[in-house]
Amino acid sequence: MNDITETQPPVEGHASDLAHIVVEFDDNRLVGDLYGQFDQNLAIIEHKLGVDAAARGNKVSIKGTPDACALARQVLDSLYQRLQQGHTLHPGDVDGAVRMAETASAQLNLPDIEPRGGKLALATIGTRKKTITARNPAQDAYIRALDRAQLVFGTGPAGTGKTYLAVAYAAALLERGDVERMILSRPAVEAGERLGFLPGDMKEKIDPYLRPLYDALYDMMPADKVEKGLQNQIIEIAPLAFMRGRTLSNAVVILDEAQNTTSMQMKMFLTRLGEGSKMIVTGDPSQVDLPPGQVSGLAEAYRMLRDIDDIVHLKFRAEDVVRHPLVTKIVTAYDDAARRRVRAAAERQAPLLGGDQ
Repeated sequence: MNDITETQPPVEGHASDLAHIVVEFDDNRLVGDLYGQFDQNLAIIEHKLGVDAAARGNKVSIKGTPDACALARQVLDSLYQRLQQGHTLHPGDVDGAVRMAETASAQLNLPDIEPRGGKLALATIGTRKKTITARNPAQDAYIRALDRAQLVFGTGPAGTGKTYLAVAYAAALLERGDVERMILSRPAVEAGERLGFLPGDMKEKIDPYLRPLYDALYDMMPADKVEKGLQNQIIEIAPLAFMRGRTLSNAVVILDEAQNTTSMQMKMFLTRLGEGSKMIVTGDPSQVDLPPGQVSGLAEAYRMLRDIDDIVHLKFRAEDVVRHPLVTKIVTAYDDAARRRVRAAAERQAPLLGGDQ
């Protein structure tokens, strides 16, 4: 528990509209990392919350509206706790802490993230190489859903952390001994290309489709552990077609890019679930690469299974993107264009429907 003291000196002028708090940190060794290089972390908090934050030694003076000052204090407290636990801070962590503080009271009907003392208790995943902390409410809800449900659907745009968090969670389960195997799968369908046109044997044809899963896995586990797991088939990375006819017991199973499954492929995959297993299905419904007229198995599964209590579906939005801020704007622009196309099509149909009545 960190020792933070807070004072509220009087503010001249509009005292009812402004607040001034001074937050003091007890460990001078951590404040440099807390503030960031050239105080960049404080600058992010200023920009996001509309406050003035000035550092002097181990104290931060915060000025702004009472609510904004309270949020800024909460963000600094959360980040300081992370440093005390031995974690490093990146600008994305600061942005995520701000988002969590702003929406802590509406945590998607999942367990409260503010259990005591006004301090944010962000969901985390601990692996041998690193600890991953939720960067926004959607990620927090996703991690908590992975803990409580046997089957979780995580859908939304690229860059929201769906696959990365799923692989991290799978690695954590395997390292703790909660499961005996980790199975990562993808449909081998990408932007019109087909395996027959690629050079090499079957493994060489398939590996490019599965590379994002390899990348995430090596980021979570030491390379020697990954290589040994692959050799012993404790870790399996395979295209979806290789799942047919199997029953996957005591395993954590991830299906990535699930928007590119057909209806029959999705049914086949979901019915592989065995005793002691967890399944995580991720995908972006806006990036379907199936042939025209082919129904996405992910969209169909969501419609058919959404009322089953033991299945959790987490939907990420453009504002949940945790990559470069420009990615959020790109995703939003594409979503807006898609909505305009749907609206235009509906308007074109309206006169035709009216004329038939």
